[in-house]
Amino acid sequence: MYVIRLADGTLRVPQSLTSEDGRLIGNAYVEVEPGDPEYDRWVQESLTEEEAAERRRRWAEENDELEREFLAFKADQEGA
Repeated sequence: MYVIRLADGTLRVPQSLTSEDGRLIGNAYVEVEPGDPEYDRWVQESLTEEEAAERRRRWAEENDELEREFLAFKADQEGA
């Protein structure tokens, strides 16, 4: 998940919610507006919605070799 910078400058920061024993309950975005104490921390790594969409598109198109390696690894693990 990426930190998304909206046109008005608001950031959508990913946040995970976990149970007390560490199990993942869910993922969501929290909005952080300019002036918030955490804003400067997150703005440096933020992407526009368009940049995030482009990264997702490139990942889907360019991960064939990685996917083959993973499927081979998975098959080896299942056969062990």
